[in-house]
Amino acid sequence: MAVNKEKYKEIIDELGDKITLVAVSKTKPVEDILELYEIGQRDFGENYVQELADKQAQLPADIRWHFIGHLQSNKVKQIAPFVYLIHGVDSLKLLQEINKQAGKQNRIINVLLQVHIAKEETKFGLDEKELATIMDNKQLDPLTNTCVAGLMGMASFTEDIAAIQNEFHYLKSLFDKHAQFPIPNSQFHFLSMGMSSDYAIAVENGSNMVRIGSLLFGARAKK
Repeated sequence: MAVNKEKYKEIIDELGDKITLVAVSKTKPVEDILELYEIGQRDFGENYVQELADKQAQLPADIRWHFIGHLQSNKVKQIAPFVYLIHGVDSLKLLQEINKQAGKQNRIINVLLQVHIAKEETKFGLDEKELATIMDNKQLDPLTNTCVAGLMGMASFTEDIAAIQNEFHYLKSLFDKHAQFPIPNSQFHFLSMGMSSDYAIAVENGSNMVRIGSLLFGARAKK
């Protein structure tokens, strides 16, 4: 399937200027990314470190690259020089490694803390207590090369709309709770939730960043 430019324009109009669309381009060729770039898209999301590094080297420098996969600590250094936002930070150890590698690049890297809101055990993320522990000032004070920019979560893969709404509503409540307190080295303003199948529900429940792939690029290739 070619890039669906009509659907892209429809989604952009629907989201308006207060919600960021991250076009999930994992497994898609650079030519497809350029098609969306040429009509104004700048935020792209990738799941695999090597694929992201390869694409970044071939594509325009003003693309904002989002890493949205499960990031291993030993691979942070490969994307630290250029990544715009790391979505799935699910441990203090990973956050500390991102801070270390960002320091080596003399950068501040934006991150989102991933909260486990789905019923599936296979999804990653922090629980409410673990999130509160990381958000403690004593943990974040030393991490001057990271900026905790908000939260991210993935709802259950289900056709039960009420269940999805409840999960997104819960994540929004956690976001609001932590947004009201000063957070060291941080600007807490992104709530990344919603994908191709459920982004409309996510937006209704307060999301201001959605991650959409298949509606724009078609089904992704097997990897």
